[in-house]
Amino acid sequence: MTITAKEIAELRAKTGLPMMEVKSALIEARGDEEEAIKILRKKGLSKVSKRAERETKSGLIESYVHDGKIGVLVEVLTETDFVAKNDEFKEFVHDIALHVAATNPKYLSREEIPASELEKETQILMDEAKATGKPEEIAKKIVEGKLNNYFAEICLMDQPFIKDQDQKIEDMLTDLVSKIGEKIVISRFCRFELGK
Repeated sequence: MTITAKEIAELRAKTGLPMMEVKSALIEARGDEEEAIKILRKKGLSKVSKRAERETKSGLIESYVHDGKIGVLVEVLTETDFVAKNDEFKEFVHDIALHVAATNPKYLSREEIPASELEKETQILMDEAKATGKPEEIAKKIVEGKLNNYFAEICLMDQPFIKDQDQKIEDMLTDLVSKIGEKIVISRFCRFELGK
């Protein structure tokens, strides 16, 4: 299969990744752009896991205030000051602050949810599923689907990005790590709403 320079350029423009990586993914996907993006994302995840042990000593704290009624502080860490000054990194941190202001996540990730809260929510969902008269196995699948929706409501990393509902915050972070080549961590955030 022949991959054209135009196809490579278009995918490169969408992903910001090096030409050879994009070309390789397109060849592996037999020219299917969507499949190539999935392949690139998987490769990005393996790169991210390799960088997981590295220390993050630099980064940015971004603030955002919306109409004087909602205020957000977000801390995003990276390995070097060089990346912390990168425009794409700065834009990412700003986007995370905007997202937190708009969606009000309760936790950064699923791992932060207290076990007691998760058990309580799971039990409520299981009781609802069983009340419909569905068999146990189907009830479990229903609960699993509803739990994923619950995580997307309360966990920043599981939420679809407000500017692009097809992409989760976690995917955005993985893509940025793949492009920049350093470990990047959304370490914490806080959101204030006037009178609450």
